[in-house]
Amino acid sequence: MAIREPQCAGAVLMVRPARFGFNPQTAASNAFQRAPVPVPALASMARREFDGVAQALRAAGVEVFVAEDTPEPEKPDAIFPNNWLSLHRDASLVLYPMCAPNRRAERREELVAGIVRDGGFRIARTVDLSYRESQGKFLEGTGSLVLDRAARIAYAGLSTRTDLDVLGEFAQRLDYDLVAFDASDETGRPIYHTNVLLTVGERFAIVCAEAIDEPQRRADVLARLSSTGHEIVAITRAQVRAFAGNCLQLATRDGRAIAISQTAWDALEPEQRAALERHGAILRVHIPTIERAGGGGVRCMLAEIHLPRRA
Repeated sequence: MAIREPQCAGAVLMVRPARFGFNPQTAASNAFQRAPVPVPALASMARREFDGVAQALRAAGVEVFVAEDTPEPEKPDAIFPNNWLSLHRDASLVLYPMCAPNRRAERREELVAGIVRDGGFRIARTVDLSYRESQGKFLEGTGSLVLDRAARIAYAGLSTRTDLDVLGEFAQRLDYDLVAFDASDETGRPIYHTNVLLTVGERFAIVCAEAIDEPQRRADVLARLSSTGHEIVAITRAQVRAFAGNCLQLATRDGRAIAISQTAWDALEPEQRAALERHGAILRVHIPTIERAGGGGVRCMLAEIHLPRRA
């Protein structure tokens, strides 16, 4: 029987990038990436934005563990650790198969060992799905998976980065029900990661239902979210492109907070903002360089730490 897990983590892992940049190996499947005008200071701009996010989270009472990226090998997307690991209340560490070959170097044992040591956490088992890379099958962590941890439901939009077979293995080994669907952008292109169109908090869910291709699957997803007590905050495909679906609710010393980028917040309508404000303090962070060149938002920068502490 699965250990009960709260939806909101009070601690997160962040990886401070050494050589952040536009990654041509991921651009083919990520329509959110935009090649920047060459800027020598791109990496330092990303680090400044990173530091601002970490500072804002700490000021709100979230425990932040920052690991430093290594300059070699070059890892332009190291700032997005949630794609290669997830950490669970039953003391499980899950390692995921990554689509882009140059992202596989982001999986670092010493990084995991460091946060376990520094935070006094405990890992009892490792579920290593990375062997699926040799089969050409991928599942990129909580980018591919949006987890309702309390209800044990894993939502997943299928794409080249989110394979149904690997989803099934995750669901079986972690004891999750699986809700899979196809989702596409305005051009009919598959949306590369589920966490840009869906956020699941304790009592709310941001969802772009119009992006879910099949009407019956769309209805199924909305019904499942409603049945688990979530207020639906509907967003459009245009708002998805502004990262409005890519945020994360966290536990703080005073209650709950929702980390969201300024880009995403600016894209929301007043009634959508009001709905989110009912569920926690809004932590708006300014990360335009990371969003444009990296093609990921604030949620992608945060790997939740649900691990138990050592006695």
